[in-house]
Amino acid sequence: MIVSALVLVPILFGLALYAVPRRAAGIAKGASAVLAALVFALAALEPQAPDATVRWLSRPFAAAFHLGFGPISFWLVLLLALVTFSALLVVRGSRMREIAAQLLVLQGAMNGLFLAKDVLLFALFWDLMLLPVFLVLVAGGTHGRTAWKYLLYNLVGGLALLLATAAFGVLAGTTDVIGNPAARVGIGATWGAWIFAGFAFAFLIKTPVFPFHTWMPETYADLPPPVVAVVSAVQSKAGLYGFLAIGVPFLGPEMAQARPLMFVLGLSALLYGAFVALAERDAKRVVAYSSLSHLGLILLAVFSGSSLAYAGALVYIIAHGLFSAALFIVLGAVEQREETRDLLRLGGLGARNPQLAGALMLAALAALGLPGLAGFAGEILILTGLYRAGYGWPAVIALLPIVLAAAYMLRVFQSIMNGPEHPDLPQRRDLTWLEGLAVAPLVAAFVWLGIDPASVVAAMVAGGAHVAGVR
Repeated sequence: MIVSALVLVPILFGLALYAVPRRAAGIAKGASAVLAALVFALAALEPQAPDATVRWLSRPFAAAFHLGFGPISFWLVLLLALVTFSALLVVRGSRMREIAAQLLVLQGAMNGLFLAKDVLLFALFWDLMLLPVFLVLVAGGTHGRTAWKYLLYNLVGGLALLLATAAFGVLAGTTDVIGNPAARVGIGATWGAWIFAGFAFAFLIKTPVFPFHTWMPETYADLPPPVVAVVSAVQSKAGLYGFLAIGVPFLGPEMAQARPLMFVLGLSALLYGAFVALAERDAKRVVAYSSLSHLGLILLAVFSGSSLAYAGALVYIIAHGLFSAALFIVLGAVEQREETRDLLRLGGLGARNPQLAGALMLAALAALGLPGLAGFAGEILILTGLYRAGYGWPAVIALLPIVLAAAYMLRVFQSIMNGPEHPDLPQRRDLTWLEGLAVAPLVAAFVWLGIDPASVVAAMVAGGAHVAGVR
């Protein structure tokens, strides 16, 4: 009952917000933030909640509406609730009601994805979570091309995922297998390769990984800051979660065979994202390309076969979600005040806005991997795991974009907060109490995770990494 509520209540509440008059949009926004906080509390207090299962298909294979917590999905549901709460607090403008509604629908759909124990149900929620983002972009009125590019790219991936799921179900006899390693069956090398290719194609587009990333920069730049905070922080992890929840337990031999290719793709994303972020002038695009680089590092860890790198991937998935959400929220506040994201036109905000400067500084330091913050904990676990597993050169190459992260993140901070002021820009003001309330829990979380990453690493042990074939 509880796990079903985590999926259905946000979706139904989000749809019900359209019945709220526009003049009461502020009330709708506040109620939505309260609901997100309640979802966080419910998930945090009931991690052992029983599964919800309704059988709904017996031919050509067995399938079920089966939802339940897993050791990884628990942390992703918490991350999503926290980021959604922060994002809802900073929703503003004439579309406040609509954006709040779509954020809740997005939260419910992604909760369904992370809690799904059936691969077919996972695939259905995979496509459902595209609609809120698409509708937000379309409703903006000026981003139709971006919206359709986002939808078509991801629908092509979703079709590949659905076909692979159908083949998996027919060969295995059931798709109700996630979180149940005992259900693993041999599906044959040939079919296994094709099924893995379908899953991997969808997962790489959604992450995204170079060269499947071309929908991402425009989408991140054109989405309102609250929505892009959720998409970057959590939706981008759906593909990586798919590799962890489906690929590692059930398609281990195929993942091992694909390791050289995935290492090439991961390193390409790492390097390409870092170098483009270093050259970008648009602050949001800098963070977008930095995400491409960071997620490439996680892809290396997922395909390394190393339990230490695997643990680092879990830590870094949560860490990246926290600091990327904080960065997009703070940069949204900057854009709202200055009416520009151009780093060459910004400057001097730090002198009169110490709270804004402090929030951006902490988020940037977490993103560049400062020791003591969550980003560093994930990076060091991944790099050490890669090296110990015998992948020394990939680990060495991965060091370069990690060093470049310091350059482009410090450039963002310096360009916005220091340097000469631009008198032609609007009057500046510091963070409001509501913006501060949105950023504070994200900062507190990545500080805590940097000090105590073992709390997330324990998820790997609880998930039985040895069963999944990592070493």
